[in-house]
Amino acid sequence: MDSQGPKTSTALFGGTQVRDDGDGPVFVSHRLRLTVIEGPDRGRECKLVGNRLVIGTASNSDLVLSDQTVSRRHCELEVVDDRYVLRDLASTNGTVVDGTPVIQAYLTPGARIRLGDSEILFEPRKKWERVVESSQDHFGELYGTSAPMREVFSFLGKVAATDLSCLLSGETGTGKELAARALHEASARAQKPFIVVDCGAISENLTESELFGHERGAFTGADRQRPGAFELAEGGTVFLDEIGELPLHLQPKLLRVLERREVKRLGAARSLEVDVRVVAATHRDLPMMVQNGQFREDLYYRISEVVVSLPPLRERREDVELIARRILAQAGQNGGTGFSLDGEALKELQSRPWMGNVRELRNVLRRSMALAQGNTIRLRDLQFGNGGAGFSRASVVPQANPLVAPVDVGESLPIKEARESWIMPMEREYLKRLVRQCAGDLDRAAERAGVHRKSLERLLRQHGIRAADLREES
Repeated sequence: MDSQGPKTSTALFGGTQVRDDGDGPVFVSHRLRLTVIEGPDRGRECKLVGNRLVIGTASNSDLVLSDQTVSRRHCELEVVDDRYVLRDLASTNGTVVDGTPVIQAYLTPGARIRLGDSEILFEPRKKWERVVESSQDHFGELYGTSAPMREVFSFLGKVAATDLSCLLSGETGTGKELAARALHEASARAQKPFIVVDCGAISENLTESELFGHERGAFTGADRQRPGAFELAEGGTVFLDEIGELPLHLQPKLLRVLERREVKRLGAARSLEVDVRVVAATHRDLPMMVQNGQFREDLYYRISEVVVSLPPLRERREDVELIARRILAQAGQNGGTGFSLDGEALKELQSRPWMGNVRELRNVLRRSMALAQGNTIRLRDLQFGNGGAGFSRASVVPQANPLVAPVDVGESLPIKEARESWIMPMEREYLKRLVRQCAGDLDRAAERAGVHRKSLERLLRQHGIRAADLREES
């Protein structure tokens, strides 16, 4: 299947590495062999898998040469729409392809690339692998037996073996951080650090320091040197959670780090080489943000060599039982009482819309364990709604289900807008009640909500809620 690929190029997950040939998805990996046929490194052969690579004398280049006439970052090769593009990176002695000096050129198999005194033979090859459903019911801490999740597990397993940058998309609570961590743990970088940066939870004036680090005295309050996430993750993975929240003016700086594989601390005179894999996640529509000028197009393509979309829980209801029983089992393992679900409670859980996905399911079960009389969770124990002060279906009959969206279908709103018009007011009221009940204590509120404090702070900012105001009301 190496010689002939799929006839169509419709991306299943939105990235550049998955195709659909009419019989289902296939994973495409570009495998390049570069052989030095002339120069000080003659005979050196490098086999690479990926969409982008750099040739130069810098130690973090993909093909490292010792030729002193070659620049540190001499040129880069990128896969664009199944074609191979070579770009000179402002090198000192220039780049020549098949005898012609170029700034940018398309390469064909067998092309000869001259850099200074060295000449390299270019031999590309593509490998096509059918993406079949995994036989496992989990990938890392992601669980599911549904067809969509088994396909995701299989795809993540293939991506983990590469160094491709990966963008995880999906609604809040679908498990994007779990997927990122599982990718890291299944990769060759597993023994190195996994560093998480929540781009939406850091104050804007500290984001640059969080990512790139700072020197002592770089700004007011910088009383000591501090490495950033890219330095801390050396050899491992940086997970950029909620990348869509990254301020626009910082995006070029992140792009530079990803392109040059170098990071410069705030206030530093020199850059440091870094070797990291980048996995990003967002619940936002980044392509739409690109169109609206809210996110840089070049950065989007840099972080989305592969795009994996995690399906919402309501689209895989057959997974609810497995996930619910696992949550209850984990509670027992952590020193709590072992709990089970009765049939009616399980049916109720499987019928819910779960707009907050697995995170919402976990929070409901945690509250239910506290309310249950005995070790069996029954229908009456299930609490839905705001902060545990919500309702059980049994208590509101015959009232209409309060979670039915108050949107008139006749308004012909797109489903995304209709969903937001329903969720946002409910989420805002939930947050206000939660913070009031905790008397403004955000640590306690975050623990009760089952989220990290920084995530709670981000939500409060999005809704324009000040904890201090609610503390005064309580």
